[in-house]
Amino acid sequence: MADAHEPVLAREALDRLAVRPDGRYVDATYGRGGHARRILERLDGRGRLWVADRDPDACAHARAALGADPRVAVVEDTFMNLPRVLAGAVPARGLDGLLLDLGVSSAQLDAPERGFSFRLDGPLDMRMSRRGPTAADWLARAPAREIADVLRQFGEERRAGRIARAIAAAREERPLATTAQLAAAIAGAAPAAGTRLHPATRSFQAIRIFLNRELEELRALLAAAPGLLAAGGRLVAISFHSLEDRLVKGFLRERAAPPAVSRHRPAPDDFRPEFEVFPLLRPGAAEVAANPRARSARLRAARRLA
Repeated sequence: MADAHEPVLAREALDRLAVRPDGRYVDATYGRGGHARRILERLDGRGRLWVADRDPDACAHARAALGADPRVAVVEDTFMNLPRVLAGAVPARGLDGLLLDLGVSSAQLDAPERGFSFRLDGPLDMRMSRRGPTAADWLARAPAREIADVLRQFGEERRAGRIARAIAAAREERPLATTAQLAAAIAGAAPAAGTRLHPATRSFQAIRIFLNRELEELRALLAAAPGLLAAGGRLVAISFHSLEDRLVKGFLRERAAPPAVSRHRPAPDDFRPEFEVFPLLRPGAAEVAANPRARSARLRAARRLA
């Protein structure tokens, strides 16, 4: 089960999960098994681990690496469908931990044929599940206004209009079929200006998040989390994008404290907190130096109350 991949905030995630030897856990974003391997190291023969991913390559890796382990079940599905899949498998008392390592994985970024990275030339795909339209398909037909809306909403790109017009102009000359072509069109419209970010960073993130409905999927799983977790069970979410982090933060805030009150709107008498929220964790300087991708990571965790 050896795996060279070192997940970001791995020690902190396992500490927040507080893995019990006989516990029931879900790693909802298997990737290449970095977290799963560490959870299994803490489980005994009574413990169970469900590893899930929407990416068929990740699930194939999980089956090859962990398929023979009787404590493990592999689930290939989306966040939105995961609660239904788990409903018949998880004991009535619920899960002891649910781990989400959000966004694109290192394995996906480092595979040119997946089309997630502007740094590696490959087909303009970006599909996590390998189903449905590719990024190239969408960019070929989407109006410039729709592209701009996606870049603005999911990438917080201030130059969204300019970039969208450049994409529309570039596809008139030839179809945008590769990551290099898209990155060049973006860089030509919005060159780097005194920032360490590549000019295509936010646009690639936005298109990927939109294409895979990542925020919609995350909302659905968060909403189901209280019903999946046992009393005392832990929810741990590692995010690398501000929109994902805001979703997790907002969800936990709503479920841990009553709505904001004022003199004109008193706190509801029937509010019962569902979670105890732990302090935010971020990577230390040493981890960021060893893995620059860790720079933007945020770990939020909470304990399900009775």
